Amino acid sequence: MNFGKRNEEYRREELLRAIEHALEKLSLSELEAIEYDLLTKGYMD
Repeated sequence: MNFGKRNEEYRREELLRAIEHALEKLSLSELEAIEYDLLTKGYMD
């Protein structure tokens, strides 16, 4: 594995943790709005 690949994986994990932390603070209606947005854009099945 090269250095650039490790940096990319670390950054991805860092972003996922930050997003997960932010999502934990949202209300149900806010989460449902995000779910709807992701569904309509084809990011979720």
